[in-house]
Amino acid sequence: MDDLDTRLLVTMRANPRIGLTELARQLGVARGTVQARVEKLTTRGVIENFGPTVSPAHAGHPILAFVWLQIAQGRLTEAVAALDAVPQILEVHGTSGQHDLLCRVVARTTDHLQEIIAHILASPAVQRTDTTIALSTQIPYRIEPLLQTP
Repeated sequence: MDDLDTRLLVTMRANPRIGLTELARQLGVARGTVQARVEKLTTRGVIENFGPTVSPAHAGHPILAFVWLQIAQGRLTEAVAALDAVPQILEVHGTSGQHDLLCRVVARTTDHLQEIIAHILASPAVQRTDTTIALSTQIPYRIEPLLQTP
């Protein structure tokens, strides 16, 4: 990635609904250049999507929790399949250390969160959970500082 790619991505993140023509104007380059760069970045997987960012809290799920899981030996695929069936689980990451998976989970209430955790524990592939409820978001997801770091 070069400086133009970085400026293009930062501008697109700051103005998610910006059109290619306006993007080209703000960056001081030809529209065709912007279009080619966007296509290249999309093909390389740098740009993953163009959809809106949806706030789970504003969509009726204000509780955010991080649930660590310990998985039974050799049952990772089974555990991931069970987790994939739970719509309130937004992300699952394999981790190193004493836990095997980290799940980002949203819920309508703390009682609802408890139901989700009980459902997760109902899978024989899951041995143990450890849950932390997020009280606030101090730094929301961001990518711009990373992009702008040489």
